[in-house]
Amino acid sequence: MSKSKNDIAWEALFATHRILDSVRSTGFYEISGASISKERDPSLMTTFSHRIQLPSIFKQHGLTIVPKSRSSYLIGNFASYFDLPTGNLPTVEEMRFPATLETINPQDLYSESAVLMCAHKAGILEYVLNESVVLTVTGTMSAGRFSYSIDDLKRSEPIAIEVENPQCYVAGGFEGPTAFAIVDVTNETIDDFLIRVLFYPYRLWSRKTRKEIVPLYLCYSNDVFSLYRFRFGDPLHHNSIEIDGQWRFQIESNEIELTDIWSILKRIKVADEPQDIPFPQADNFLRVVDLLNQLNAAGSLSQEEITTNYAFDLRQTQYYTTAGSYLGLIERNHSREEGVTYALTQKGASIMSQRPAQRNLALTESLLEHKVLFESVSLYLAQAQRPTTDQVVKIMRTANIGLDREGTTTMNRRAQTVLAWVDWMMGLTRT
Repeated sequence: MSKSKNDIAWEALFATHRILDSVRSTGFYEISGASISKERDPSLMTTFSHRIQLPSIFKQHGLTIVPKSRSSYLIGNFASYFDLPTGNLPTVEEMRFPATLETINPQDLYSESAVLMCAHKAGILEYVLNESVVLTVTGTMSAGRFSYSIDDLKRSEPIAIEVENPQCYVAGGFEGPTAFAIVDVTNETIDDFLIRVLFYPYRLWSRKTRKEIVPLYLCYSNDVFSLYRFRFGDPLHHNSIEIDGQWRFQIESNEIELTDIWSILKRIKVADEPQDIPFPQADNFLRVVDLLNQLNAAGSLSQEEITTNYAFDLRQTQYYTTAGSYLGLIERNHSREEGVTYALTQKGASIMSQRPAQRNLALTESLLEHKVLFESVSLYLAQAQRPTTDQVVKIMRTANIGLDREGTTTMNRRAQTVLAWVDWMMGLTRT
């Protein structure tokens, strides 16, 4: 597996500055932006919104990085991320979008700012806050000077940190009669997020208003707005964050009927397996959809851009772009200037331009064109329950997909991808 530019740059910095020795002895290492810039632009080297984006050497030693000021950073075994809950998801509630608005299209939300404004105009924020709000704050600002403690994953005591005017970013600050909501937003499926994106603005605005500060995190994926409300039990402790509520909303239903899947199975022509693309290993189909959305918005993205800007590491970038290529929705290109780049195929662009339910039908059809998925879904419906891993492996072994010599572990891993994609399709149907 090749290394990312961040991996290479940070390995050089760790060797030059003996960072690990300092972390072991004092709990952290302070590094200046000027030192980082000798290897690469600090803006690309210091913000990792999700744990998966951390450079390899950080992951290897359980490290993260936090800004101390606009020109210095601390590296340590800090508990910087909050894991979002999985399972027992709340029921999706449908909201209406004002018919008079033409400059926001709820079916075409390809930027985080558009997602946030759509959620606001659809009444989602007011629903959660239980009061009317207006947008009053947005953009990058100084977080001010303050002290706080952060948990150390290898020490029993938290680490005390004093910050001096580091920058923080507020996607949107919404003020109501009694509350001020600070919102961070992402337009992809994520497993975790950087607590700091809520904590620094929380500390800043706690000093500026007497109203209740309500931290919100908004995720948008596959036409569903997932909104999390948080609170900090101890304003001086970074890791006192806890969930205070969780909701899911959509503006237009993206569900399909079980009869739609039956209909596709009856008429679909199973295509030959691609011989030049490996069988997918991408266990979350929502993330495939997210990637298709991002490519639809950008036109083209380099491998480095996907890895740097979204919740992927280099290996996952390769896995999920390969999955899109396997389905005939993503094409891989190469240029001397940008290296490996990806864009939607004509088929992929056509599918992603459709309205939610029709788009999901078209994606389902693209999946069922492949024999393993066709047979797995057919078995699911025939036995009225999810196939087992062994059943899927048996289907794969007889489907002539070039895995006859694969070991059991690899086959089981590929089978998990199949089952995850089947779950996505079946999850679209009304119950």
